[in-house]
Amino acid sequence: MFTEAALRELLEYRSKAPLLSVYLNLDPSQGNMDAIRLHLRNMLREVNLPADEQRIWEYVDHGREWKGRSLAIFSCAPEDFFRAYAFGVPLRSRYFVGQQPYVKPIAHLLDDYGHYGIVLVDKQQARPFFFHLGELQELEEFQGEEVRHVKRGGASTFPGRRGGTAGRTDYEEEVVERNMKGAAAHVVRIFEPLRPRRLLLGGTEENVNLFRKSLPKALQSLIVGTFAMSLNANRAEVLEKALEIGQRAEQQREVELVEQMITAAAKGERGVVRLDETLEAVHAGRVQTLIVRDGYRAPGYQCQGCGYLTAQALETCPFCGASFQQIPDAVELVVRKVLESGGEVEIVSGVPTLEPLKIGGLLRY
Repeated sequence: MFTEAALRELLEYRSKAPLLSVYLNLDPSQGNMDAIRLHLRNMLREVNLPADEQRIWEYVDHGREWKGRSLAIFSCAPEDFFRAYAFGVPLRSRYFVGQQPYVKPIAHLLDDYGHYGIVLVDKQQARPFFFHLGELQELEEFQGEEVRHVKRGGASTFPGRRGGTAGRTDYEEEVVERNMKGAAAHVVRIFEPLRPRRLLLGGTEENVNLFRKSLPKALQSLIVGTFAMSLNANRAEVLEKALEIGQRAEQQREVELVEQMITAAAKGERGVVRLDETLEAVHAGRVQTLIVRDGYRAPGYQCQGCGYLTAQALETCPFCGASFQQIPDAVELVVRKVLESGGEVEIVSGVPTLEPLKIGGLLRY
């Protein structure tokens, strides 16, 4: 599984020699492995970095099992740097040569497919999962007390419920409540080191609502969707539903984020839009959430002294007086800077209001 430590290493690595970043789509829709290898060969021929090409082919040819649907490779042969990561979701094939690993496609993956917590619940048990970059990991389940049904006429009179639930006794209500509280405490403990960014809950509507109320507010705020599903569902069913609900919730969240950014920028508050204004805010360390239209690239200029980025062709840096160097993609660098500063990056597609702006951000101050 691709980890935060792996991302941090890629963000911090700087090379003096050219570094080759290669993304390869392994999805079966792209053809068989022979077709994929041919596409890789054609990409590497365009690069003309023979030592890196050799290392990549050694990796590909030495019996690796292609369990993922895409592959990211970073190679700088003169500095003996080589990293390869397989992902469970497809990425568009491409390459990039620079002095740093090209991480924007990974930022997109983390935005759409990263750090989902999923919990299936009934009145006795809870099955937590962690979904990250296409991989579904089942975690330790919670097993509560057996809920024995004791028939009694009329509704229960469990305290605090207006008449209780029809046909359920005080005893049943107490056991269910203990189980829900126990399951919530278990989920908090299990998810604490994983730090999910979003949470999906599955089960009957009644059970999901009971469990939701037992969660602390911090986890309640992460819930982006619920769905009907049996506690005994298999992993494939859970994965399919997680992708479906998660993507729908993510699209709605992206629309709301863009509108929030545009409104804040229009009011002169904690928002900024368009490239040059965003570059200035990133340089000042003010951007908490960078919002970028998917596929957006733009040339820019980087100060050789302090690293200031701008879309304008300036002779000297207004901050340190050093000269500028033109760079092919300023967007990749601001993505990197925001991730390095602990901010978030949202790669957005299909939001019409972002189209004329291309890029912007929500600010810390």
